[in-house]
Amino acid sequence: MLRKAALCKRFLVLALLDVLIVGWLPTSELGLRYLEEIIPKTTLVGLAENDLGGIIILGGAIEGGQIAVDRGEVSIYSSAERVTKAFELIRKYPDLPFIFSGYSGRISPKGVSEADAFKQLIQEQGLTELTDKTAHYENQSRNTYENVLYMKPMIEEFGKKNESGTLKPWLLVTSASHTYRSAKIFEKQAIAIIPVPVDYQTAASLRWVEFDLVDGAQNWNKLVHEFVGLFAYWIAGKI
Repeated sequence: MLRKAALCKRFLVLALLDVLIVGWLPTSELGLRYLEEIIPKTTLVGLAENDLGGIIILGGAIEGGQIAVDRGEVSIYSSAERVTKAFELIRKYPDLPFIFSGYSGRISPKGVSEADAFKQLIQEQGLTELTDKTAHYENQSRNTYENVLYMKPMIEEFGKKNESGTLKPWLLVTSASHTYRSAKIFEKQAIAIIPVPVDYQTAASLRWVEFDLVDGAQNWNKLVHEFVGLFAYWIAGKI
């Protein structure tokens, strides 16, 4: 078949189009920027500790697993802002309970869970004493829906409440591209949250003259992952 010139030309054109679609950044940034901006960024300036029920940090930025066991070090992915923002909020609101939720997104996970890896980071950052009474960890969830499902009893138990007995809203820390899907699941479970999106991958304007296969592939990975997740959860009635 490869000896047929016409067929080879068609495959070559398709390959070049594929490289163009992946590498020319506006093709992926357009959809990703839309996804990141559906829910606007929350300003924390006017939020007092008394207005909040707690802090939720979703996993997805930490490499636990066998690597952490073998090397004795916790690695942080490109979504490291989930971790750094968590440390910022823990210091800003020291009396608020917080929950880090996540086991692993891998099909066959091994070694340390993300929650346990985050607990190790808390110790390394010298926050153990500060968080002694406020830290809570959920280390069974494998996806966003399970994050919310397994945290719900913890939120109801540890969350601060209004005088009427209703739960105050919790701050939700996750990547900007992941915020919409997460917020919809919390909404379905009747849990009030205030989104704190981090880990933005797009700027205010598109990079029309930029070509980068690595950045483009990463953008498409995030974009496809979120839209497939949204569709699957919608079909399953989870959002």
